[in-house]
Amino acid sequence: MATMDSSVPSYRVSDAQREQAVISLRDHFTAGRLTREQFAARLDVAFQAEIAEDLARAQENLPQVGTQTESQHGRAVRFTLAVVAHVVRRGRLQLRRRSLVVSVLSDIDLDLRQATIEGPRAAVFVLTVLGNVDVYLPQGVNVEISGLTLFGHRRDWGRDIAPPDAPTVHVWALGCLGAMDVWRVPSGVRGRYSDVVRYLKRQQRDERTALPAGSAPDFDGDLGYGPHRENP
Repeated sequence: MATMDSSVPSYRVSDAQREQAVISLRDHFTAGRLTREQFAARLDVAFQAEIAEDLARAQENLPQVGTQTESQHGRAVRFTLAVVAHVVRRGRLQLRRRSLVVSVLSDIDLDLRQATIEGPRAAVFVLTVLGNVDVYLPQGVNVEISGLTLFGHRRDWGRDIAPPDAPTVHVWALGCLGAMDVWRVPSGVRGRYSDVVRYLKRQQRDERTALPAGSAPDFDGDLGYGPHRENP
């Protein structure tokens, strides 16, 4: 575990080092190592850091996270295209500041729950023509959704509980006879995409009808990634 060390040099840090510290804190928050209050407080320290000691204080008592190369993270998410196909992108991806997703008569699952966000903000541009795009994000990330959809839908699901200083993903959708759904997924929810979708829909329905907490649906026991979910 990392602790404060008097041997940490007192050199001035760069914007890139502050951004890397924010990314690391986001990963620790989504992994459950920090509460919302702890995450917000440490983010404030990281954003205001001037010397290396400040960044070390922001990450005190957290596991060391080494700098990883693109090959260790997986391929960068810059452009995803599907034409009369079903495409799934998941794993330790790198989400660039701007990414483009295009679905033509196709179904795309863009799973960013394990992705590393490059900087405090990222934009995902989604274009759908007679297609369907599902974007899965961890619940600890701020999500902004905008765009224009003709003869289709653009929806978001899950609780918006991320602190204001958390990384932000802006999903901008343009669609014609298409559908785009953004799913904010709690860290403890696992399973096939159909399980995740069923859980979040049930959660939202229960909150609207004020049912008691803890009435989440049962999963069907398969904790791996299986066939794509049924269309809602």
